[in-house]
Amino acid sequence: MIGLPSLHALDSSQRVRIWLASEATDMRCGFDRLAERVRAVIGQDPLSGHWFVFRSRRGERLKILTWDRDGYALWYKRLEKGCFKLPRVEVGARSLELRASELAMVLDGIDVAKLKRVPRYERRSGTTRDNRAKTAV
Repeated sequence: MIGLPSLHALDSSQRVRIWLASEATDMRCGFDRLAERVRAVIGQDPLSGHWFVFRSRRGERLKILTWDRDGYALWYKRLEKGCFKLPRVEVGARSLELRASELAMVLDGIDVAKLKRVPRYERRSGTTRDNRAKTAV
């Protein structure tokens, strides 16, 4: 079983982010080709430690690429029946950031496109003191 990262790290620089490529990816791609797709399609550094999710054309396969201190790790899942129900991506967007809970729901067979997220408070990055200083300037 894959352990999902916590997205609630106090320091945003240490937080693991999850990126979903919006377009389908050839599932024959290995570590190096997926890392290149991270750079070209998602526009992120594949050595960052973030998770990069790729789907097949038919949506029945997912690959997750991440850098794990001393090398790439690749997680691959193929469904025997059905397909993964991924969130909607805005037109023209090349990638979408997912929450760990959203990825867990996708992997568990829940259609996250049909879910409605209610508005919640989200603190801006930095400390409260930093945020007050920014608004005072």
